[in-house]
Amino acid sequence: MQDPVTELDARFSDPAATPTPWATTEAVLDGAQISWLTTVRPDGRPHVTPLVTVWLDGAVHFCTGPSEQKALNLAANPNVVMTTGCNTWDEGLDVMVEGPVERVTDLATLRRLAAAWATRWDGQWKFEPIEGGFVDEHADAGDEARGDGSDGPVLVFAVRATKVLAFGKGTFSHTRYRPG
Repeated sequence: MQDPVTELDARFSDPAATPTPWATTEAVLDGAQISWLTTVRPDGRPHVTPLVTVWLDGAVHFCTGPSEQKALNLAANPNVVMTTGCNTWDEGLDVMVEGPVERVTDLATLRRLAAAWATRWDGQWKFEPIEGGFVDEHADAGDEARGDGSDGPVLVFAVRATKVLAFGKGTFSHTRYRPG
């Protein structure tokens, strides 16, 4: 999301609250070590799972094995909600990103994403970009995450936000960002 329209929702904000600047919200998305992905199963039941994400080019990126529940859900319904923040009541900022996912298959972008994952979390998340996704360098031979079995490569997705909400704590604020 580039140059979003920013609005403070006074209904859910303290009288002294001001909108959270977009740069602050982006910093939370960029610095998140864990985000929570919500997808919807084909029968309508929700599915929530924690993921390691990367914020790049104005989108939240995540990956999954092709036979994992989230991948199956996304095949039926590409709309997701991604959340991150902290588990405190009176300090911090929680962020929610809502929108459809797009599969990332461009090798140049996959290389940039693999490099971004490798620089975080003590380098524990190492992926080799291949045509159509990633190979997980830590997976055992024959594991679906290796990307060399019948399941195919690890799938990489971008969440291009249609709406972002930031929930400030302490001086409580509810800021909405939408495409400008």
